[in-house]
Amino acid sequence: QEQLVESGGGLVEAGGSLRLSCIVSRDIFNGYGLAWFRQAPGKDREFVAAVRYHNGMTYYADSVKGRFTVSRDNSRNAVHLQMNGLKSEDTALYFCAAGRPIASTVRRTTSYNYWGQGTQVTVSS
Repeated sequence: QEQLVESGGGLVEAGGSLRLSCIVSRDIFNGYGLAWFRQAPGKDREFVAAVRYHNGMTYYADSVKGRFTVSRDNSRNAVHLQMNGLKSEDTALYFCAAGRPIASTVRRTTSYNYWGQGTQVTVSS
């Protein structure tokens, strides 16, 4: 049984918007922080955004700050990533992840125990 399932990826023109969603199993949603990472071909997986469980604080990579918004959806056991002002460099496979990082480790892939399969985002210039 999959515990994190992403959706919402697709092909969009530069400047456009997409909203990614990740449905999380209940036992993980209640107690874990949630994050989005992305990986472009030939590159390492990189942090995009996160929302911590205990206080709801959000964190963003500098490259997406002001354009992307991460949010928890308690009614659907989901986490969303609203992406506006998309650029060609945002093209990547986007992953949802769950873990219990502390503030200083929220951007590390090693802080997350559970991962989805990814959803592809392609931005045409």
